[in-house]
Amino acid sequence: MSFLSAVCARASALGARVAFGEAGDERVLDAAMRLKREGVATPILVLDSSDASGSAAARKTGLECVDPASDPRVSALSAALLRSRAKHGMSEAEAATLGRDPLAFSIWLAKSGAVDAAVGGAVRTTRELMHFALWLIGPAEGVKTVSSAFYMVVPPFRAQPTASSAQLAAHGPGADPLSEVLTFTDCSVVPTPTPSQLADIAIAAAGARKRIVGDVPRVALLSYSTKGSGGDGASIATVQAALALIRERAPELKADGDLQADAALIADIAARKAPGSPVAGSANILVFPNLDAGNIAYKLTERLAHAKAIGPILQGLALPVSDLSRGADADAIFHVAAVTALQSPRFHPSGDRFS
Repeated sequence: MSFLSAVCARASALGARVAFGEAGDERVLDAAMRLKREGVATPILVLDSSDASGSAAARKTGLECVDPASDPRVSALSAALLRSRAKHGMSEAEAATLGRDPLAFSIWLAKSGAVDAAVGGAVRTTRELMHFALWLIGPAEGVKTVSSAFYMVVPPFRAQPTASSAQLAAHGPGADPLSEVLTFTDCSVVPTPTPSQLADIAIAAAGARKRIVGDVPRVALLSYSTKGSGGDGASIATVQAALALIRERAPELKADGDLQADAALIADIAARKAPGSPVAGSANILVFPNLDAGNIAYKLTERLAHAKAIGPILQGLALPVSDLSRGADADAIFHVAAVTALQSPRFHPSGDRFS
């Protein structure tokens, strides 16, 4: 079974409800109808009163629709926005207006427990979605940095199966000899992470991968340098400091850096460049040193290697909300919704985070 088929099968067993705050978009409607048709999740479409044609199209699907313009829960949302943002200058009138915003309302449905997850960003910007997610939900306990990851389904490229992929083949829910799943992080949220933020991003990505993919996370902190080969550049020092923090905060997590991408992924190159590394040659989580590198890498991998890019999946929030690329098609939206549903606290087991 492929990774994506396994994700859908697991989501189907959960009965999750997923809110969409961009119900007027044709791609979103196609994805929502497919979720319902295949039994992967129950979509909830949040209407936009300023988009009459889009709202009419959403209603014609026969899916469950909610309209913030007439929904009594808007008052609670507006009050929550005011509590969160009054000290930053938000007025009662502004909070009342935002309370009818369909993207904000979809996230409020997740916050209030009416749905298990919310998905947006096919039309609206990451900045808008992140604002609402942070104002209404906020980071999970103990988390300081909210970030994102793409799950890149790529053709096989390793000469020998890695320890993690071997384990996945034996036990993991997404085993597929015709592809491999890599986590790329962070590709859409934190522009220039500090060492502490890089450590947060790596630890969050490992926890999310354990829930979503089901294998043992193996983290490579990427650089243009491998184990100091690039000298004493500032970005190398940032990566090395992040590794020290990871080993302090999550000593059980398999991680290493600084590593060049080829050393992180290819065993024979790792043997020459980073002998003895616990993850070199077998990494399945690639932590990029900044947003430029991560965003460029995922788009190049998607377009040139014909990879399937699932995301961005936000990580570090108290409740699951996911962003979308505005270039996403209906298939990508469908799979992001399925992955996001798997992250609801209602469903994922507690226990060892990484092994």
